[in-house]
Amino acid sequence: MSGDVTFRVFRGSPDSVGDPFGKMVDYTVEMDEGMVVLDVIHRIQAEHAPDLSCRWNCKAGKCGSCSAEVNGKPVLMCMTRMEDIMEETPEDVPVLVKPMQAFPLVKDLVTDVSWAYETDRSIAPINGPEEMDWEFKQEEADRLQEFRSCIECMLCVNTCHVLREHQKFDEFAGPRFFVRLASLEMHPLDKVSRIPEIKDDFGIGYCNITKCCTEVCPAGINITDNAIIPLKERVVTEYYDPLAMLARKIGIKK
Repeated sequence: MSGDVTFRVFRGSPDSVGDPFGKMVDYTVEMDEGMVVLDVIHRIQAEHAPDLSCRWNCKAGKCGSCSAEVNGKPVLMCMTRMEDIMEETPEDVPVLVKPMQAFPLVKDLVTDVSWAYETDRSIAPINGPEEMDWEFKQEEADRLQEFRSCIECMLCVNTCHVLREHQKFDEFAGPRFFVRLASLEMHPLDKVSRIPEIKDDFGIGYCNITKCCTEVCPAGINITDNAIIPLKERVVTEYYDPLAMLARKIGIKK
């Protein structure tokens, strides 16, 4: 792939003088073979707009830093190849690059994801045996390994309608943290029950399992089927299953 391509990139910040809502700015960039979207952003910085802000680190799809929306799709810019983008972009139409829409804007393509760190701190950490020679079956380790591949890019949060459209950040943990909660709840040696918090504090009832989070996950985690639905099932068993409730009552009496 070669030639010039026009990119329409969001520019602005909340404190921009005279333009607090930002604007879309066109840049024409010469393409090289094998470029990804992050390469394009770096070329724009080098040749057109040195003050263009974006967040990145590893450029290998492992740090989750360069999340953005390209042609309306939440992606990692470092893993999004330009040949794929050009196939889906109509001729003579600019490629759109915007910041994640679910989070507050900092500047240009950078958003404030501090909510994620605050939510992470609110989750009770793992609490297993005091002796650290923990042993459990390989199939139990395999089940948890999927969740450990999360790179915290927040693309799943950005595409979740509960957070993106309805801004339920104070009531809903979002798919990224249901992945973490699932990894803790399903750990064979963890002794803490987080089901009350998952139901009330983290608001899992808001999720209507549209699977949009699973579709955008660059790590390939089956968020809906393997994390959210099993957590929903545990909440139902704990609070709404009459047989389980009766069994607990009998157990208490004994």
